[in-house]
Amino acid sequence: MGVELVVRKTWTQVEEIRRCAGEEDSGGPLRKVAACAVIVNPLAGRGFVADLSALIDASGEVGVELGKAAVAALGEPVASYGKGAIAGVAGEQEHANAMLTSVFGNALRDAVGGGRAWITSVTKVAPAGTAIDVPLAFKDDIWVRSHYDALQVRVEDAPLPDEILVIAAVANRGRLNARLGGRTLEQARAEADQ
Repeated sequence: MGVELVVRKTWTQVEEIRRCAGEEDSGGPLRKVAACAVIVNPLAGRGFVADLSALIDASGEVGVELGKAAVAALGEPVASYGKGAIAGVAGEQEHANAMLTSVFGNALRDAVGGGRAWITSVTKVAPAGTAIDVPLAFKDDIWVRSHYDALQVRVEDAPLPDEILVIAAVANRGRLNARLGGRTLEQARAEADQ
């Protein structure tokens, strides 16, 4: 069962953090972007549907569109990313998860130039206007601690009960003044070059 997803609206937010704890950082401002698509959920209100492949298969196109929009809004190379989705209350969490499988993830990776590292994600069911914290991690190596972060996303009129809000989040760098130790960006890049 193939479906063509209907997008009601797209929405993008940009956050720029210049100082943390009163200190600037030599790496420059941290920019975080969320590119969102509010899609009509073709499974909403239908009760339990065993086969979610229609959502999974159609999610790749959404991943491409949101990845391109996020990169354009960021305006510089992507260093970290994450994904999230909220199903409206006539849907279920599994519908949101179906929109974020490897079909969506691979399309997002290709659009932002990410490696094959696992992409952090979060989903839930909630009414319109509910906030969700989309986790971020370094795009090429999930273990780089300086890039563990999140971006809170809230679209005031989405998702409606029969919709899914799908989110691609990106950032240009890790946290300002990160100093927790662990695996560094330099170590990850050095190993990738070997």
